[in-house]
Amino acid sequence: MKLHSTNNPGVTVDFKEAVFNSMPQDKGLYMPISIPEPDREFIDRLETFSLKDIAFKVAGDLLQGAIPHEDLKAIVEEAINFPAPVVKLDESTYVLELFHGPSLAFKDFGARFMSRVMGYFMQEGEKTLNVLVATSGDTGGAVALGFLGVPNTQVTILYPKGKVSPIQELQLTTNGGNIRALEINGTFDDCQALVKQAFVDKELNERFRLTSANSINIARLIPQTFYYFNAYAQLKREGKEDVVFSVPSGNFGNIGAGLLAWKMGLPVKQFIAATNTNDTVPQFFKSGLFEPKPSVATLSNAMDVGNPSNWVRIMNLFADDPEALKKVVTAASYTDEQTREAVNTVFDQYNYVVCPHTAIAWRAIADYRERSGDYDSTAVFLSTAHPCKFPDVYEETMAASIQIPDQVSLLQGKPKQAVELDADFKSFKEFLMK
Repeated sequence: MKLHSTNNPGVTVDFKEAVFNSMPQDKGLYMPISIPEPDREFIDRLETFSLKDIAFKVAGDLLQGAIPHEDLKAIVEEAINFPAPVVKLDESTYVLELFHGPSLAFKDFGARFMSRVMGYFMQEGEKTLNVLVATSGDTGGAVALGFLGVPNTQVTILYPKGKVSPIQELQLTTNGGNIRALEINGTFDDCQALVKQAFVDKELNERFRLTSANSINIARLIPQTFYYFNAYAQLKREGKEDVVFSVPSGNFGNIGAGLLAWKMGLPVKQFIAATNTNDTVPQFFKSGLFEPKPSVATLSNAMDVGNPSNWVRIMNLFADDPEALKKVVTAASYTDEQTREAVNTVFDQYNYVVCPHTAIAWRAIADYRERSGDYDSTAVFLSTAHPCKFPDVYEETMAASIQIPDQVSLLQGKPKQAVELDADFKSFKEFLMK
């Protein structure tokens, strides 16, 4: 597998280098030089395959021999060991539950696969791998559990102080061992900027072997394609093939993976990028200008991103042609008030509890149908996190209906271990150098 920088097609690397270096020195992102042509036989028989079968096939097609088949199969077997069911709410509305992994968030797919890939490529006696990750909520927990106890790795998680939920903070700060947490006085964008600066700092790169576990790392993006193919397979078993996906979108890795699956031949009719008031991308669809802005705090905190990194990958998939993009993707943004309304409406209508990110994706489907008149397609909204992570969002009756998973109960009472830092690179670099 060969990859190139989105900023310079002439900068090419193999998969191993892209995994460990995460980001080219020209500050672009890595993308495959070539995307596999659609395998019509595989697509036509998709409903006959399990999630692990699909993951092995899709990963193999994308990696193009970068990891031998038997080794790749072992990685998939170990990493993708939890389900991703499509749950029917009514005849044309389904929810794709992506919160059945250890950290109760969709990012378990990327974090577990990536940690196993890195472990596979690590050679005995090599310099310790320093994994840097910025999180707006769920990424850090998934990465922490994905890398906890992995030999020869040190993980540093940066999260914005006071802007993650209590359960998310417990997942970030109670691990110990090779996982350490930095509580940054700033926003997620500040955390992400610090990580990006570290990757292009000469002194840090000479001293440490740095890599990222954010969705800027291509090894995070690849496994997220698996659940799109798997969702479509489940729908085909029910005779549903005309599919629209509504995706809660913050850093745009999730919908980027869906569009990569579409490029590989998955016959999706439409993608909806659903955001909160951090609406850089919806504004782009209106004005044609991509204008990053400071992020603001919302109920759907994992989507509080004002400058989504993966947007360059999405534009790369469409050869930087906005009109081609708009034929496949629409975008919408919602306020906290609209998010709460959606949470309550889904519960009243289906007796189903959604997290605030998921509520936004559901609301986007309702608006898409009204706007387009397309009530015949099967609409699937992605549920990206377990609702128990957001207890302050729900009214008493709704909150009482949420089943608390065992892994959350085990976190209660564990001591917080975090270092507080200002959002300036000098402080961050000094911490790393020490």
